[in-house]
Amino acid sequence: MTRLPRPLDPDLGAEAAARLPGLTGDLATLIEGAAGCSPYLHGLISREAEWLGAALEAPDAALDQVMTDLRETSGEDLARALRRAKRRVALMTALGDIAGAWPLETVTGRLTDLAGLACDAAIRAELATLDRRGKLPAPVREDGAGTWGLCVLAMGKMGAHELNYSSDIDLICLFDDTLYDDADVHDARQVLVRVTRNMSSLLSERTAEGYVFRTDLRLRPDPSVTPVCLSMAAAESYYESFGRTWERAAMIKARPAAGDVEAGARFLEDIRPFIWRRHLDFAAIEDAHAIRQRIRDAKRLHGKVEVPGHDMKLGRGGIREIEFFTQTRQLIAGGRDPELRMRGTVPALLALAEKGWIPGDVATRLRDHYRAFREIEHRIQMVNDAQTHKMPTSEEGIARVAGLMGLEPREMLKGIARRLDEVAELTEDFFAPDTPAKPAPEAQHEFDKEVLARWPTYPALRSDRAVQIFGRLRPQLLERLSRAVRPDEALLAFDRFLAGLPAGVQLFSLFQSNTELIDLLIDVIGTAPALGDYLSRNAGVLDAVIGGAFFAPWPGAEALAAEIAGHIADEDDYELKLDAARRWKKEWHFRVGVHHLRGLIDAETAGQHYADLADAVIRAVGPAVVAEFARKHGAPPGRGAAILGMGSVGARHMNAASDLDLIVIYDSGDVDSSDGRRPLATRTYYARLTQALITAMTAPMAQGRLYEIDMRLRPSGKQGPVATSWPAYRNYQQTEAWLWEHLALTRARGIVGPEALLADIESFRSEIIARPRALPDIVREVSEMRARLAAAKAPAGWLDLRNGAGRLQDLELLAQAGHLLAGQPTRGARLGLAEARDAGWLSPGEAATLTEVYELFWALHTATRLIGMGPAESGAPGQGAADFLCRSGGVADMEALQALLEARYDESAAIIKAALLRGGTENGSDN
Repeated sequence: MTRLPRPLDPDLGAEAAARLPGLTGDLATLIEGAAGCSPYLHGLISREAEWLGAALEAPDAALDQVMTDLRETSGEDLARALRRAKRRVALMTALGDIAGAWPLETVTGRLTDLAGLACDAAIRAELATLDRRGKLPAPVREDGAGTWGLCVLAMGKMGAHELNYSSDIDLICLFDDTLYDDADVHDARQVLVRVTRNMSSLLSERTAEGYVFRTDLRLRPDPSVTPVCLSMAAAESYYESFGRTWERAAMIKARPAAGDVEAGARFLEDIRPFIWRRHLDFAAIEDAHAIRQRIRDAKRLHGKVEVPGHDMKLGRGGIREIEFFTQTRQLIAGGRDPELRMRGTVPALLALAEKGWIPGDVATRLRDHYRAFREIEHRIQMVNDAQTHKMPTSEEGIARVAGLMGLEPREMLKGIARRLDEVAELTEDFFAPDTPAKPAPEAQHEFDKEVLARWPTYPALRSDRAVQIFGRLRPQLLERLSRAVRPDEALLAFDRFLAGLPAGVQLFSLFQSNTELIDLLIDVIGTAPALGDYLSRNAGVLDAVIGGAFFAPWPGAEALAAEIAGHIADEDDYELKLDAARRWKKEWHFRVGVHHLRGLIDAETAGQHYADLADAVIRAVGPAVVAEFARKHGAPPGRGAAILGMGSVGARHMNAASDLDLIVIYDSGDVDSSDGRRPLATRTYYARLTQALITAMTAPMAQGRLYEIDMRLRPSGKQGPVATSWPAYRNYQQTEAWLWEHLALTRARGIVGPEALLADIESFRSEIIARPRALPDIVREVSEMRARLAAAKAPAGWLDLRNGAGRLQDLELLAQAGHLLAGQPTRGARLGLAEARDAGWLSPGEAATLTEVYELFWALHTATRLIGMGPAESGAPGQGAADFLCRSGGVADMEALQALLEARYDESAAIIKAALLRGGTENGSDN
């Protein structure tokens, strides 16, 4: 041992040392110091004291045995064994690191080896389980690794064998598609995606035993649109066609770490031309600098370095600066010199110096700083096993880190500050040399030069062709931006749009030939950022604008249902069908939003259009889910299942952010089970079918989600079964349902299912609503419901149109009561208020006022949902958003809008309160 820690809490340290009574001298001091500074290490020592006492006699051998034991563990014991191994490796590496007994490379190497073994054990366990169940497709050639071609590429620090103390592990999971017959590749992918997800869950899940490693799978190609495990052919195609500089840099450290490592090595060899360019690639400097700047902007890491609170990884002069410096030099020269193609940062620095790419003293100094920073990073993380890279800001936090280093806090801070300044000095000029600044060509518009300067770094402008077209387009674009009410705000909106654009040639060409589209774009992105985000990822939708279909009359629900059904039918693969549905829905959803935004339709019409889209999606996706499910388990037993829309979708009154309140009712008759190749009991069949429907609608696939689903309005709420049998549903509504559940029935509507079953459900709904009810009973239930809602959720602000006395939820509840009072199966707030008037509960003037207020509130509610403005965000929206809100409310400015709404809230609440009092409830006076 070359150093010893100093306990911040000596009593806590002594308590830990007492669990190891056989230790004396420096070993006892090491335990006291580690446990006295780190609550996490104190817990590990307490838990593993029996093992640790013997292990300290031969640490290397003890950890070797931990790995051997783990390799020999399988089945149900694996999860516990993995967590036990992680605790023991984490404890021993921490003590070896703190004491200086092990160099940095040994510490990170031990952690990395455990991560690789854990990944390998987890995927092999999953594959063995599936193999026993006969779920794995048969390879057409020998599977030498016995992993069905699945390979785990370790990325980042794990790939370089530099895993830090509390690191997550960055992985890319690929499979060798050449191992399978073409007809089996899809099935193989589905199975291996499942294996990958289960591996990630097994490693990441926290249990009473702890966790193993947090896993991050987002470094794979295009993670927003690809599965967590993809074929090597698909990955290779992506890198060859779309790979970016940062992905090239990431691949420098890629290493096959688990599964079929030979297949992984072949893949890395296949993409070698992508990583290592044949010519010297000095363009990588600018790209790397742009990445550094974006990190600094996103993390707000500009300005003078102050060690307390400094991000040792991403901050100025930190670990990432050294890594970028090294990797960028490797990218520049590694294509011509294979000896520079190494994963580790320290070896790469020394190799670059040996080859003359950097001065020897610079390499030595950066190496020393890098090693020191990694040790500091480890001690920050050792305190609470937290995945953080920031120095503490409190005196106690700093003292804990200093104690683990065996230093006084002041001495530690001074040393870190010196190192950070020196790293910044050594690396900054490489990325941003001191050259004369070029005059801004658009200075006459007085736009923010920093915003304009970062445009060339965006993906849309990564090709020379895109740059050329955009250069011609730019003057017109800036001229139109300058005509906005707030030019700087419009510039930032366009900047967000451009940053999210994956490619630019096609869209820039379109704008160049149709400059009127620029005005549409600026309107959209400046008012509704969510629509702008969609447009940046799906710019092809603008083709419809040019062709005229975008502004054609609304086709209606039936035509929409037929259209989406055709899109789904064109796809053979189930997941592709779901992606086609997502793509179709998002395009039409965007169209409704733009029409509403530009005043082509009002809020009421937009609500109906959104409902038409929801109906079309449910009517198309529902049968597709049934067909896929029936392929395995047989046709639905009995008459089948019907999907009921509740809430806003049932009332056909939705907004841009509405989820779907659904109920599934099935009628199996006397049939006990399905008749497929894997039959299921009736109740299980429909429960799993419903869950499959929920997954199909909500899963974040390549094209995102369809809708969020809420099924809490089913009988027995979230505690009950997800699918309800028709007899049970009838019995529940007739004998057990609360009156508030009958209120909810006033908005129920059958959407898809067997026609006879839908007809029976609607007839039964009408019977329930038509039951004679006394006004005092209805009013009492409404009053109690209002009280519960008020207690559960207060208004978030003056722009919360939904929650609070006299607001939308209150008005809709009163309208539902009007339906029950009239005994009519009609739907919608306006009709409900009219029925309350016709029944004599509301006066004509009150009903007219509440209807007018409801229309105002709905118009503003749909407007806020469209522009992505939350109910609490009532101050200083962008000018475009403010104009849209004021236009929707019929006022001149936001102050007038607030005054109007607050007055109408009070007016509406007073009318509702008076109506409840007239209804004969004493509770009304309190609500």
